[in-house]
Amino acid sequence: MVVGTKPNEAILYCKNDGVLAGSPFFEEIFKELGCKVEWKIPEGTFIKGKGQRIETAIVTGESRKLLVGERTALNILARASGIASLARRLQDIAKSKGYTGRIAGTRKTTPGFRIVEKYAMLVGGCDTHRQDLSSMIMLKDNHIWATGSITNAVKKARSVAGFSIKIEVECQSQADAEEAIAAGADIVMIDNHGPEELKKIAAILKKAHPHILIEASGGITEDTIADYFSEHVDIISMGGLTQGVAFVDFSLK
Repeated sequence: MVVGTKPNEAILYCKNDGVLAGSPFFEEIFKELGCKVEWKIPEGTFIKGKGQRIETAIVTGESRKLLVGERTALNILARASGIASLARRLQDIAKSKGYTGRIAGTRKTTPGFRIVEKYAMLVGGCDTHRQDLSSMIMLKDNHIWATGSITNAVKKARSVAGFSIKIEVECQSQADAEEAIAAGADIVMIDNHGPEELKKIAAILKKAHPHILIEASGGITEDTIADYFSEHVDIISMGGLTQGVAFVDFSLK
């Protein structure tokens, strides 16, 4: 009623530095509204927008429809680009240090927004970890408590998982990891250890069990991740990839 249905166009601007991610979701929102999006910058590009406005896309359609889609589309783009930007920085750190393992997210995603956030990790170059609860069995402390031991938890999990689904066990010590491996786990997560202690445990486990994947997790940040790099650590997972991530600022004018 306020702006009417007159055909119009709006320009998407990026206003700070970051990796563009989320364009398929942005585009789909406006497609549902009968609008068209023409991208000026490809998905995955690092945009140097700090202190200026970089033209990123042009959206055409009815004035009312442009405004209906504006905020939802911008929110998704800002969130996804923030995650992709952090993922890219983490990958750059790993490359500079010669680390060849995987940097991954965690299960700690925003309810209802998991697909967008996991997608953004991929755009930035990081691993999504498991996509959902059916992708892999992850046995945490509560599973172990409920079954009485790591061995019991792994054996019960294997009885329903069969040969095709991997089992990962969260371990608080080297002894926990050894028990998990003996019970048939495929991946052991060494949780909440300082970098030197974790790398020491990982080296011991890899020497004895070279086929086992070792994951480091717990309190790892962009500032500390390099301290955990080791040839014996296959995966480093970070809840921080989706929690407390700074958005990339976009506007539609």
